[in-house]
Amino acid sequence: MSAELLSWLVFAAVVVTLLTADLMFFHRSARADSLRRAAMWSAVFVGTGLLFSLFVAATRGRDAAFAYLTALLIEQSLSVDNLFVFLALFTYFGVPNAYQHRVLFWGIVGAWVMRGIFIFAGVALIAKFHWLIYLLGVLLIATGAKLWSGGDEEVHPERNLLVRWASRVLPFTRSYHGDSFLVRSEGKRRFTPLFLVLLAIESTDLMFAIDSVPAVLAVSQDAFVVFTSNIFAIMGLRALYFVVAGALQALRFLRPALALILVLVGVKMILQDVVDVPTAVSLAVVGAILAVGTAASLLLPAREQRRP
Repeated sequence: MSAELLSWLVFAAVVVTLLTADLMFFHRSARADSLRRAAMWSAVFVGTGLLFSLFVAATRGRDAAFAYLTALLIEQSLSVDNLFVFLALFTYFGVPNAYQHRVLFWGIVGAWVMRGIFIFAGVALIAKFHWLIYLLGVLLIATGAKLWSGGDEEVHPERNLLVRWASRVLPFTRSYHGDSFLVRSEGKRRFTPLFLVLLAIESTDLMFAIDSVPAVLAVSQDAFVVFTSNIFAIMGLRALYFVVAGALQALRFLRPALALILVLVGVKMILQDVVDVPTAVSLAVVGAILAVGTAASLLLPAREQRRP
């Protein structure tokens, strides 16, 4: 057995173990997560993702481990933006707290598939057409500029093409039936509104993938490093949602920090044939920007948040 295949098998075993424990022991029935349970489970996912860097270092070297941690940090930070969308969608569709975990679980599984396709296609294309590096760099700079100047983005599920198509073509029930996506009603198989929420989340994540995948490809073109960091970052997103959903609006400087990171990694991608930036330096810069953005959000809250 080759070392590369063994690495993938170890990664798969870790992911399957976490998912099995999540489904069989922690979320066997539909119920709202308590803050304590969500925080514990979030810590498990984040901790596993960080510990996996030791395995990357042992099998691929220190630079690969630094690249993995940088990609993990960038992807985890960009994924926080998804939480705003989750919150808006659940509010729009009126999804009870007890059913949100199931939607997020399958939404994230779908996100893995999409990210995998984007990542492996991106690595293969960059290896064959090196000039794509510069195109992706420009895309990241443009995305960062848009994020910096765009402010809060509104979510309009009624304008989502996939949601509109599904609501017209597929048979739906009028109300939720527990955490089921498909039920038998009036003698026919019908989808529940929860399935419509899942479609909205999946289609929205597709747009996020277009931004986030180039960002991590700017850090490394090693498919194993990029894919595993993506998976661990997204895996912890579900539990993280239940921990910080109520505090998302307080992180008002997070988006400007993410915008700056995207611009910097875009510039790094364009200049990588001219300037060699050590991966340890990239990790330190990304960590410092996120730390400053988070600290500024906590120390300088918006005026409406200061009022009693």
